Amino acid sequence: MTKQNATTSAGWNFNNSYSRLPETFFTRLNPTPVRFPKLVILNYPLAKDLGLNDKFLESENGVAVLAGNLVPEGALPLAQAYAGHQFGHFTMLGDGRALLLGEQITPQGDRFDIQLKGSGKTPYSRRGDGRAALGPMLREYIISEAIHALGIPTSRSLAVVTTGEPVFRETVLPGAILTRVAASHLRVGTFQYVSKWGTVEELKILADYTLQRHFQISEVAENHYLSLLQEVIRRQAVLIAKWQLVGFIHGVMNTDNMALSGETIDYGPCAFMDTYDPATVFSSIDRYGRYAYANQPRIAAWNLARFAETLLPLLHKNVEDALELANNALTAFAEIYQINWLAGMRAKLGILNEEPEDESLINNLLSLMNKYHADYTNTFLALTFETIKDTEMFCSAEFNEWHKLWQTRLGRQQDNLKSNYQKLMRNNNPALIPRNYGVEEALEAAIMHEDYSVMQRLLHVLSNPFAHSPEQTEYSIPKSSGPPYVTFCGT
Repeated sequence: MTKQNATTSAGWNFNNSYSRLPETFFTRLNPTPVRFPKLVILNYPLAKDLGLNDKFLESENGVAVLAGNLVPEGALPLAQAYAGHQFGHFTMLGDGRALLLGEQITPQGDRFDIQLKGSGKTPYSRRGDGRAALGPMLREYIISEAIHALGIPTSRSLAVVTTGEPVFRETVLPGAILTRVAASHLRVGTFQYVSKWGTVEELKILADYTLQRHFQISEVAENHYLSLLQEVIRRQAVLIAKWQLVGFIHGVMNTDNMALSGETIDYGPCAFMDTYDPATVFSSIDRYGRYAYANQPRIAAWNLARFAETLLPLLHKNVEDALELANNALTAFAEIYQINWLAGMRAKLGILNEEPEDESLINNLLSLMNKYHADYTNTFLALTFETIKDTEMFCSAEFNEWHKLWQTRLGRQQDNLKSNYQKLMRNNNPALIPRNYGVEEALEAAIMHEDYSVMQRLLHVLSNPFAHSPEQTEYSIPKSSGPPYVTFCGT
């Protein structure tokens, strides 16, 4: 493994604060080189935002960096240790197939983790091979960029390279490495790890680092660690509300997959809901619906309770007082979530002000959508553009009654100009989501035929979901034939 002295030409500008934390938090090691790295997709706008030279990234040395064959000057690769509740069961974890290459400081002064996912074995790999298959890495690229375009906080994908080496799962698959960009990889599970196996002093160091990196807590705050808990709760409540509003199902909301920054992270068996059904589950391993669409707010609250438990020694010297502070903070989640969800649903229906009956109006529509198996995204589009067609739901007497109530509600707004509330609806109801069949078609073309044009076209139409352009129409049509859609972790 060699280091590339290309800081100026490449644009790398590392300042690796995590590596200065106690070494029990991580293990330093370099990526495992691959045989024949090949760049298959590069996120040019993201590279520019990061201050990176895309021409360098396309070059042989640039691809070598993205494949883990070359460590750029200033990088300090490491695997982070963390723990987590996976489907409710606590276990020791860590970066089993990923390495934090370093922290890039952008021209705007922002700090982002640059992580290689699929870069080889680490001490935390357990029985894994440390590698990743091409399909799951391309899936993360597609979905994370779609989530970003929808205005939802998320980690992002800079590039995917194939390794020229097979990975062995149920079948033999082409190997790949994803370069992931995140505000950080601090997780609820990071705190669980230090709480379980570290000291209180190490826990304090981690909490202080998290505060400094992500949260502008006022110096006059009486209890900084309580403020940390409250802000993490707030960000997660806002994030989950945004997921629900677009029908996104994460699929594996383990505590190690909850980022303290408030970003969506660790895309595995994720997908977007087509037919509205609160019980929707896509993950092949979620047999009991723990992470179903309707359960996501509840699971987020459960995960946050686990985070609060780790902070108890810092919240107050007295255990009972610490528990009271934590429990009081946790009760705010439901209210913050509901406020944000209601505000988002009002916007989707063109409602510009607040009335107590709005929640009932919204829930009645959702009940109709569930009863008549209506498409979630397209129902709101039909209301937005008044393209109500002869579907079973739209033809029902129940919907006609609901529609009259909705129109009456819109008419009560002080600013009830049709152009104003329709503009609000257009800006909050996407023209399309990454339809599951569209994602699968893109992945099949890439994996089976090395044809990335299908994926590129999909990414293009997903990049501005509120454009409502003619070219997006064909990507908005659901296909409902065949067995229920199932996704896999791909680890």
